[in-house]
Amino acid sequence: MKILSVAIPCYNSQDYMEKCIESLLPGGNDVEILVVDDGSHDRTAEIADAYEAKYPGIVKAIHQENGGHGEAVNAGIRNAAGIYFKVVDSDDWVDPKILLEIIETLKELLKGPDTVDMFISNFVYDKVGVRRKKIMQYRSAFPKEEVFTWAQMHPMMKGHYILMHSVIYRTNLLRECGLELPKHTFYVDNLFVFQPFPHVKKMYYLDKVFYHYFIGREDQSVNEEVMIRRIDQQIRVNKIMIDTLSGLKIQEKKLRNYMISYLDIITTISSIMLIRSGTDENLEKKKQLWQYLKQKDRRLYYKLRHGLLGEVMNLPGKGGRQVSVAAYKVTRKFFGFN
Repeated sequence: MKILSVAIPCYNSQDYMEKCIESLLPGGNDVEILVVDDGSHDRTAEIADAYEAKYPGIVKAIHQENGGHGEAVNAGIRNAAGIYFKVVDSDDWVDPKILLEIIETLKELLKGPDTVDMFISNFVYDKVGVRRKKIMQYRSAFPKEEVFTWAQMHPMMKGHYILMHSVIYRTNLLRECGLELPKHTFYVDNLFVFQPFPHVKKMYYLDKVFYHYFIGREDQSVNEEVMIRRIDQQIRVNKIMIDTLSGLKIQEKKLRNYMISYLDIITTISSIMLIRSGTDENLEKKKQLWQYLKQKDRRLYYKLRHGLLGEVMNLPGKGGRQVSVAAYKVTRKFFGFN
């Protein structure tokens, strides 16, 4: 029985995917490593097949036509045999020692009366050229090393969000909630963590750094220039998040407030990227995004309008846009942008 399935979405990843795979191999037979070759044009497929041949029963190579990061994650969920499921991007890696600790913790939890839906751990922004790496930890928000519910969650600071790098989900929960990420779309990692939240009942937090989130490639999706070029994909994800939350009856107040806060930061990022592009077309797209939110859910619109940067995001004129950019420079530290 596999405890943990790990999907590694790969597209032209020959230069860094081996480091990622090697960091997961110490999990041995408890781990299933799903290397998803998403229509690569380099040696990615060859490397994936070589690992499968060398580690049969542990590494599985999946080859598909290019469908984007989301479709690679979808393929991982479809093929996963493990009780729990995690995504590790091909240019990132994990701490092998913490991997073993997580596996043993999951085994112990499976023996008990509680089925944990989501397992949370810390991650580090492994940014090139930065000596002091920023660690995303949740010790002020979650009880440590015990099973807990949303009701036991403490308020989370702005900028401290549960990201894809933080989470391991129960595989069947992802299937039961019908998670299907859109094809050919970047930034779907936000949907991966956001859409299942209302289905999560019990959680566990390990206060240790497990995931290393590499930041430094010029073509990386969190590079600001790249984000502006792909702004339509960011908006698509933003709208799906609005669709998910609008009209949704969430009884647990802390979960509802957290999901609103998460949508707030994503809408802030969308808005500021549209502003920073400096084009009339994108300024109109920003206006349309806020109108979309207002039409979908007026109460949610007014919450965000007076949220993190809602006020300054909508100040009129060039002066207002300059204030928006200044405010954004504060928030960008939370995300470790290139």
